[in-house]
Amino acid sequence: MKRIVADLVTLHPEWRDLVGKYELVAAQARPEWGESTEQVGLRARIDEVAGRINDYLGELEQIGCVFKGFEQGLVDFYGKLDGKEIFWCWKQGEEKIEHWHELETGYAGRRPIPVAVGGEG
Repeated sequence: MKRIVADLVTLHPEWRDLVGKYELVAAQARPEWGESTEQVGLRARIDEVAGRINDYLGELEQIGCVFKGFEQGLVDFYGKLDGKEIFWCWKQGEEKIEHWHELETGYAGRRPIPVAVGGEG
């Protein structure tokens, strides 16, 4: 999971930059000229990077993860705590899952996992 999230966090800015370059080139072109070779090349690269991002998101989904943010590399997992449906919450840079939040609160409602549940102490 850590590797997939690292790849996603790296690929997303690359995709954003490519889209920005494409838009810049397209803005300077005249519609009657059709797509330039540069535009076609950029569009192919955008599609390739987007495809890799989608593949990684699919991999996370298959193992029960919900990817929540490219900026922080945030991943949630469905779980239960005290009989209540919750999300276990992990972000890139953390050694292990140490936080949780209610389904509707999101990252802002993130709390440390109780010691009794985490088995530490």
